[in-house]
Amino acid sequence: MLTLRRSEDRGHFDFGWLDTRHTFSFGEYFDPAHHQFHALRVINEDRVAPGAGFGTHGHKDMEILTWVLEGALEHQDSLGTKGIIRPGEAQVMSAGTGIRHSEYNASKTEPVHFMQIWMLPEAKDLKPRYDQVAFPDDRFRNTWGLIASRDEAEGSVVVFQDLKVHVSRLDAGTQLVRDLDPGRAGWLHVAKGSVLANGQTLKAGDALALESESKLVVEADDSSEVLFFDLE
Repeated sequence: MLTLRRSEDRGHFDFGWLDTRHTFSFGEYFDPAHHQFHALRVINEDRVAPGAGFGTHGHKDMEILTWVLEGALEHQDSLGTKGIIRPGEAQVMSAGTGIRHSEYNASKTEPVHFMQIWMLPEAKDLKPRYDQVAFPDDRFRNTWGLIASRDEAEGSVVVFQDLKVHVSRLDAGTQLVRDLDPGRAGWLHVAKGSVLANGQTLKAGDALALESESKLVVEADDSSEVLFFDLE
């Protein structure tokens, strides 16, 4: 079964310093038809103005993955971690019993464009944890590059949930085929460009939910970047 989630149907707020779009219910945006998908709870696409950002705030019992599309994001948290996340780097936090952090655009002149993804953990009250991994560009070029998994496969960041997150950067005209376990679910999110996925035309911001499917076929209409979530 295939279910489309169109970009223009997402929640959208423009606060001047922040332009944000919510695939699932988040904050002041509530959509009972799109609250979560299996363990996938939040996909927020954020554009933050130069020098602006999110002040120190807290989270609990959530696996939080950040993926930067353009620009650089500065991170600081209550574990003492401080650093900058750039395209090609996956950052994960296990909020567990509680973690506080801030996120700011690391540039005073250029915007930052990133995705923040929340996933339900396999258990509550886990020990808070932080990790960040930089991957080589060829990891994603016209192939599925694993960035997050339960077992740290292929050097990916660890998430405490039975899922895998892949990224692919596709040249125009490239086709990727992926065999799926029909007993699991999949979520394909188009971050950039446009693709044809299992016969469905998707543009940037669109997503496709897959359930009881045995194959995923993605063909890029132009230079594109997609994320694929393999979920229990």
